[in-house]
Amino acid sequence: MSSDREAQKIGFLKAHGLGGAQRRPLAGDASTRSYERLTAPSGARLVLMDQPAMVETAVCPPDATPAERLGLGYNAAARLAAGSIAAFVTTADYLRGHGLSAPRIEAFDVGAGLAVIEDLGDGLFATLIAEGQAPERPLYEAAVDVQVRLHETPPPATLEAEGLSWPLLSYDALALKIGTDTFLEWWPKLMGMTPFAPDVVAEWDALWAPVWVRGEAGASVFTHRDYHAQNLLWLPERQGVARVGLLDFQDALRAHPAWDLTHLLQDARRDVSAETEAAMLDRYLAARPGLDREAFLHDYRALAASNAARILGRVFARQTLLGRPQYRAFMPRTWRYLERNLTDPALAGLQAWFDRHVPVEMRAW
Repeated sequence: MSSDREAQKIGFLKAHGLGGAQRRPLAGDASTRSYERLTAPSGARLVLMDQPAMVETAVCPPDATPAERLGLGYNAAARLAAGSIAAFVTTADYLRGHGLSAPRIEAFDVGAGLAVIEDLGDGLFATLIAEGQAPERPLYEAAVDVQVRLHETPPPATLEAEGLSWPLLSYDALALKIGTDTFLEWWPKLMGMTPFAPDVVAEWDALWAPVWVRGEAGASVFTHRDYHAQNLLWLPERQGVARVGLLDFQDALRAHPAWDLTHLLQDARRDVSAETEAAMLDRYLAARPGLDREAFLHDYRALAASNAARILGRVFARQTLLGRPQYRAFMPRTWRYLERNLTDPALAGLQAWFDRHVPVEMRAW
């Protein structure tokens, strides 16, 4: 950390009455964002969010054309928020307005990329389940119920709070394509494969296009976008859906209702059994009887396959090549999810593409 950035953080904390707070770094992820736990002189615990400005590519202007988005870089093309504090503040307010447990915002400076937020504790779903402190089923049921709550009403085009506004854009076909296509770029580099030939890429595009089109056509609900057991906290002292604490939701979009469920139930970082996945999908569909079950499950499997390809490319292969070998451990699980999704008869062409161009020995260590 530069001394200038540290001075900026100290000044921000002092300006908001937290100059005397004790600070302790919290574990990070693959993003450019970092966190510190603050303990105020009163004993109150808060969290400092640090998202340095100008370390990410530009976000997507609401009226940008596909060509303009591609020219601006990955964040604009994929419609990522680039860690925007404005996105976090407005999205947190929207979630709390629906009775959900997003952190309260105690202070923020959008230009500086800093915010102080409520500390929701350490009870991550993934940790509680792994350590035997909580059974999996009730936690996942509550997480599905959060999805039902969010999907009851259409989200607004713009999120507004604290004098800020942030567009809630659609997870459209271009954003889906950009993410999925990172497999083509990064997996061959990781495995030492010859880059895919133009005709192989053209076949890939043709096979995935219907998936991306259906994903865009179904983009109708608020979507967290990174909804999994390491971004969910268990708050048993609260009631109903408020028992699920929500983190890292600043990349939210309007998307297909299956999207967050694919992250939750095909979690790249922990095993979710096929039985739990099926039970949670049944729970969701029972709560939304107006949905066409077979069409929804097809879209779920197709979008889950697209997401698995994105994770294998953009997240795991790329991060491994950037010097974070810990991501290798998650690759076999993600391949299993991908292969399971591709058994859907409607995805037979994609299954054949992978069988021809990414043989089993080139799928994981």
